[in-house]
Formats: sequence, C-alpha cells, structure tokens
Amino acid sequence: MAKLFENIQFDTLRLSNKIIIAPMCQYSATDQGEITYWHEQQWANYALSGAGLCIIEASAVQAAGRISYADVGLWNDNQRDQIKMLLNKIKHLSPVPFGIQLAHAGRKASTDKPWLGKGQIPPDHVHGWQTVAPSSIAFGEHDLAPHALTRDEIQQIQADFAASAVRAVEAGFKLIEIHAAHGYLLHQFLSPLSNLRDDEYGGSFENRIRMTLEVLQAVKAVVPEGFPVGVRISATDWMPTQSWDIESSVGLSQALEQLGAAYIHVSSGGLHVMQDIKVGANYQVPFAAQIKQNVSIPVIAVGLITEPDQAEAILQNDEADAIALARAMQYDPRWPWHAAAALGAEIEISPQYLRCQPHGLKQLFKAFSH
Repeated sequence: MAKLFENIQFDTLRLSNKIIIAPMCQYSATDQGEITYWHEQQWANYALSGAGLCIIEASAVQAAGRISYADVGLWNDNQRDQIKMLLNKIKHLSPVPFGIQLAHAGRKASTDKPWLGKGQIPPDHVHGWQTVAPSSIAFGEHDLAPHALTRDEIQQIQADFAASAVRAVEAGFKLIEIHAAHGYLLHQFLSPLSNLRDDEYGGSFENRIRMTLEVLQAVKAVVPEGFPVGVRISATDWMPTQSWDIESSVGLSQALEQLGAAYIHVSSGGLHVMQDIKVGANYQVPFAAQIKQNVSIPVIAVGLITEPDQAEAILQNDEADAIALARAMQYDPRWPWHAAAALGAEIEISPQYLRCQPHGLKQLFKAFSH
C-alpha cells in the first residue's frame, strides 16, 4: 500500500490516510467573526475530498487577534454555536474529522482582505484596531507600532487560547492546532527579530519559547485526555543572522513533545518583510525532515507539495509522517481521489460518487456508510 494512504494516529485520533487539508484563511466571516454560507459550502467540499483530516482556517482567540475584520473567531459562544451547527451537518456527508487552528495575529493584525489591498488598517478607521506584540516593533515600515504586551495581558491571551480550546471541543472539532508560525503572535515571541523583551518572555531561547509552551500547557489543561493538540511552526525566518532558524525549531519541537504536543506542522517564514525565501517544490521538506530526526511525535510537511508521487516520495524517504496540502487542495478539491488513482490505492468516498470510479479500476473507491 502507498504510505500516503496508510492510517496515522494523533494521540487518540486515528486518520484513514495521511493527507491533511492545511488551514487556509478565507477572509469570509462576518465583522463579528462568525462563519457564513461561504464556510458551509467550503467545509462541505473539504468533507467530500477524501482527505484524512481537515484543519479549518486560523480562528482568533480574541477580536484583536484576527488578521482581518473578516476572519473567523472562537472567542464567544455565538461563534461556537454556529460552528457546532455546521459541523453537525458536515458529519452526515463523510467521516473526515475536522480540526481547528487557534491563533492570534499580534502585530500582523488589523489588515484588509488580501484581494482588496495589503497593508494595515489604522485603529481610527473602520475595521481597524490597535495591534499588540511582544515588543513595540512594527511589521512593515508603514504600519503603526504595536502595543507591547504586559505580563497581565500575556496571561489573558493564554487564558483566551484555553477558553477557545474549550469551545472548540464543545463545537465538535476532533483536533486543535496552535498557530505559532507565519509571523503571528506566538512566532513574534519566538524570534529575536521581533522580541526585544527583557523579562522572562524575552532574551534567551528558553525565555522566547516560554509563551508558546505556556499556551500549549493552557490548552492541554482544558481539553479531554488524549485529545490531540498539535503546533504549527515556522522552521526559519529566512533571514541571514540573529533570527529564528531550524536549530531553534528543533529545540522548540523537542520541548513541545515533552509537554504532550500531538504533532509538529512544519512551515516557514512570515515574520520579516525582508525574508529571502527560496521557493520551489519541497522547499520546506528538509526542515520537516530535520525536525523528524529529533522528535518521536508525527511531523507534517507542507509547502508546494502538489503531485501524488511527490507526496509519496516524502513519506517513503522518511522525511515526514504526513502531508498537508493548501493551494493544491483549493485548486483540485478531489486531490485525494486522484492521488489514490495515481498510486493504486483505495479511498473511502460517499456512496453517491461510486459510479464515477475511473473505468478499468476495480477497487479505487469504497463507500463508507452514512
């Protein structure tokens, strides 16, 4: 059997294959952070994809933690209840489990929808607010400096991650991913480029990783025993010196494993406007491979993985334990079906689709029962 279609376990959650739909911001929520009809059709599409797991977009634990005013939130019960209703509908389409990525954008918050123009919206404008960060260092040269968080405010954010985690479980999600990548708040604490604090949350490596570790601990403390909580990280800032790098990521991953993280999801970049990313097929896979060599929990690779043979080779070469797809899945919502056909594997689909099995393939599709 192709490794891509083997089972994988994240704590007590067992996936039918190793294809994971990575979180992708849709910028389609209401001003109150509530899901809309866009999410209904999008999540249904994910459910019918045949993937082993879908992790929905970065969902803010505070209103000020949204990237934009159109981001999904999970900081109140109304948001939870609407998501719960949708997940209850989705589960009748397929057994694909859904997870959620909990996030805080920090200094990269208060922006417009990306297709309406980049840049930060000032706090005195509609849809704008004051951003926060570990230190008062703006992300872009035209951005306003963020407010440097106090210790009390740091503790409040940790409490809000935990409260959102409780809501995530109540809503019916089967997994939580903590977003510590792409230059958002937890990554801002990790990198010496954005964290110039002189207290217990800044300075040394041990101090800079403290916020991420404490958020994981806060979340783990409020979810059921065995409920999977993973962490997405940026393996490097793609900056030449004095930045977050792969060696730091290995150390962080080992510390996260010690605290019970279910997996490490390895991305990169997003912290600095001058980053120099060497983009290409598999460009982040070596980072995942290096982390995998140093931890025993599953490692997820992501980033310009677009072809079934490419994904299978990463697993065969023991460079990662699972494959996450983002843009490739947006472009081809039935990517797992096509991967199964290419690799000679079997995949479960809704019985309504059985008749579309490619001619000449006797057992590509098998139906699950609703």
